[in-house]
Parts: sequence; structure tokens; C-alpha cells
Amino acid sequence: MKQASDEIPRQQMTSGRIRWAIAHILSTYNNTIITVTDVTGMETIARSSGGQIVKQDRLESSPTAAMGAVKKIAEIIRDKGVTGLYIRVRARGGHNGPGNPGAGAQAAIRAFSRSGFRIGKIEEVTPEPHNGCRMKGGRRGRRV
Repeated sequence: MKQASDEIPRQQMTSGRIRWAIAHILSTYNNTIITVTDVTGMETIARSSGGQIVKQDRLESSPTAAMGAVKKIAEIIRDKGVTGLYIRVRARGGHNGPGNPGAGAQAAIRAFSRSGFRIGKIEEVTPEPHNGCRMKGGRRGRRV
């Protein structure tokens, strides 16, 4: 005997209503950390990182590790009824960090869309300095 879940795809079972959440992707050159919160950003629904997927430290920031982290998160948030995601991509940023995200950010976004989630909006939320702290390197800069 077939069950209802065998015949109808999961997205059609939610009767047309999209339940939104926010996926925060922190992608650096050393790791990719993904946290999914509710729309207010106050309650964490699920989180994972590249370090939980691979064994070697050098592979934590790889696109493969980011896709594995998304796959792990997708199972958790699908069970909680989330069908749509707003994505916020963040790099290290600030007055000393690099302003562009690492290799795992783009792979994570692609993996979310392949997992069947509706992507609402993709934002870049890397912090930018407003000439607050002095850069490291001294008066004459870093001499190579």
C-alpha cells in the first residue's frame, strides 16, 4: 500500500504556503560556516560547517565541504517545514580581513537551490571599515 508521501512531492504537500528562513553563510579562506535562523534572526534552526564534513583542515573551505554542510542542514530544516530561504553571504571583512568570500559560498548557494528550496534574496553582508582602526603594518606599510 502506498502512502501519501510516496505519490506527492514534498513541496506540494505544504499546500502552497512558503515558510521562509534566513541562511547565513560565513565563507573565509579557512572554513565555511552555515547557520539557518528564522526570519527574525533570533532563533537558530540548524547550523553546520565544513569542519564537520571533512577530516583534513586544509579541505574545510573547499566547495565539496560546503555542499556537504548544506546537505546536512537541508535535511534538518526540511523536517521543520522550511521551504524558502533568504541567503546572506559574509566574508571576514573589517579593517584587516579580506573583503571577498571564500570558495565555499557559491557552492553552498548552488547546493541550497539544488536541494529544492526556493531562494528569495541573496545579500552580501560583509562588514566594511569606515576608517575606524589603524591598519597593521606600521607607518611605511608591510615591506616584502
